[in-house]
Amino acid sequence: MSQNNNKLKGVDFDAVVVGAGFGGLYSVHKLRDELGLSVQAYDNGSDVGGTWYWNRYPGALSDTESYLYRLSFDKELLDEGDWKHNYLTQPEILSYLNRVADKFDLRRSYQFNTKVTATHFNEEGNYWEVTTDKGETVTAKFLITGLGLLSATNTPNFKGIETFEGVQYHTARWPEEGVDLKGKRVGIIGTGSTGVQVIIAIAPEVEHLTVFQRTPQYTVPIGLREQTDAEKAEIKANYDKIWEEVRASAVAFGLKESTIPAVSVSEAERERVFEEAWNTGGGFRFMFETFSDIATNLESNDAAANFIRKKIQEIVKDPETARKLTPTGLYAKRPLCDNGYYNTYNRDNVTLVSVKDTPIEEITAKGIRTTDGEYELDVIIYATGFDAVDGNYTKIDMRGRNGITMNEKWADGPTGYLGMMNPDFPNHFMILGPNGPFTNLPPSIEAQVEWISDTVNYMVENEISTIEPTQEALDEWLATCQEISDQTLFSKGDSWIFGANIPGKKHTVLFYLGGLGNFRKALEETGFEGVIFDRTMANVE
Repeated sequence: MSQNNNKLKGVDFDAVVVGAGFGGLYSVHKLRDELGLSVQAYDNGSDVGGTWYWNRYPGALSDTESYLYRLSFDKELLDEGDWKHNYLTQPEILSYLNRVADKFDLRRSYQFNTKVTATHFNEEGNYWEVTTDKGETVTAKFLITGLGLLSATNTPNFKGIETFEGVQYHTARWPEEGVDLKGKRVGIIGTGSTGVQVIIAIAPEVEHLTVFQRTPQYTVPIGLREQTDAEKAEIKANYDKIWEEVRASAVAFGLKESTIPAVSVSEAERERVFEEAWNTGGGFRFMFETFSDIATNLESNDAAANFIRKKIQEIVKDPETARKLTPTGLYAKRPLCDNGYYNTYNRDNVTLVSVKDTPIEEITAKGIRTTDGEYELDVIIYATGFDAVDGNYTKIDMRGRNGITMNEKWADGPTGYLGMMNPDFPNHFMILGPNGPFTNLPPSIEAQVEWISDTVNYMVENEISTIEPTQEALDEWLATCQEISDQTLFSKGDSWIFGANIPGKKHTVLFYLGGLGNFRKALEETGFEGVIFDRTMANVE
């Protein structure tokens, strides 16, 4: 347990932080080191890392460029940073987060291997009671949850899943010691970002790889390459300007966001721009640096989609495999990038099964049976993604005022004022909660954690007991998120961005798609307009 030298009376700790990823670590630093509060933090992993602690699957790679997939608050930390390629591997990200924890001695505030099972708000004392799977309960005035946007695993409930005699893995719970797949017959279910990375990584080493694909993906080359010391030195020399531009941008990926609509140029010019982006690499570059309207204009979206479709036909040698791999819908999901995905299907030891053509009937003792027969396997890998955004919240017994549960609050879909707060859940701040910005995550995390820290500081200094948003402010924010979403093509496609990957989950707007610059502006301009302090004293029902 952390030392409880509290500033506030009547609680075990001033704040409890849940999670040891980017958001949790930065929160502990801000609240403990800068505000001088007593902080108790928890994580169910054995060390720091958050999502990147668990996602150790083969080929795990960030699709944000290395120099921006980090926190910017400490100049020394930026200058000390090093990386080999222009995109970071999972071990490098984990190593970076360990460096952050080491530098600020953050582990001493953490209790690891500990899962928070319940958080109940005590209305008499205006504090949170936080219970863990160790049977301990502590109290704290503030509760900050950095549970991870993509960390609640989604394992499909296939018939017969328990009968398989081989080995089964979920990519988000990959064994720490690794897995030897050499010479094995492996089946992988799922071809999202994770599935794409795993397929490329393991195809050369397995005896045979059978890919079970539900939805074909638009994916472009990542453009992975080593970065020279000179390049890194130039980046570091310009970091102040780079971060200033990132914070004012839409997607926060350090790219030059296009202002030219694809419909305003000739077909030949479109092809030239797309070809250049394809050769440069980067999923977000292809969608946002080429033209300004790919995500909003159907004609422009079709042009980008057709370009990728043509590339699939050129790359994949077998016409039937190329047909199965070719998407027919909108190019309007989180843009994927890869290090040789389509070319992997030219290997003799890789088979593609379209489960839309031949659905999976059951998992058998020997493998996977679809409507066209049984595939015998030694290993099954589930690359089936996450119950995104709210998945981890609904697994905790969270109760606010009058005992209302988070599940009841979110019965019609998850909500978050500014992606951080809900009415009836006082002094609870979510990092990357529902309706937060859809961008490169570390810069969004910094924006939210800094707002939370400033707000907590204001409350402590002014002896304010509680804060929560008004229902009107939440409704207005949700309407803004919906309005922006409706202006894009993202809302027209089935995607985890809207919860469409989870059977029975309501299709709802989970993100603020207005960009990081506009989100930061909203934080600044809104101030405390949408919140109410000391609600019970103000007689607000």
